[in-house]
Amino acid sequence: MLAATAGFVVYFIGVFSGGLDIGETCARLGQPYDDAYRATHWEEPSRFFPLHNRCNAAFDVVPAWVNPALVCFAALTVIGAVVAVVMGTARIVAAVRRSPARIK
Repeated sequence: MLAATAGFVVYFIGVFSGGLDIGETCARLGQPYDDAYRATHWEEPSRFFPLHNRCNAAFDVVPAWVNPALVCFAALTVIGAVVAVVMGTARIVAAVRRSPARIK
């Protein structure tokens, strides 16, 4: 659960790193806003993964650590879920084996 929560927080940071107006964000960061590049790559900011929101071809307002962190937290979430299912199943099997009323 901790990895899933951390992944959600990192995704939230990545999605909203550009602010509401990317032009103002680029200007605040001292980067030129390239309207032609944005028009050509219009689908890039709305993709689910990997997260990108570029001012121009050379500068992305999404921090570089966001996408690798998302992959790590997703992997940890899946591993944690698998471990939980395996341990829960083993616990149930052990309880059934100890039960005196089990069917032979």
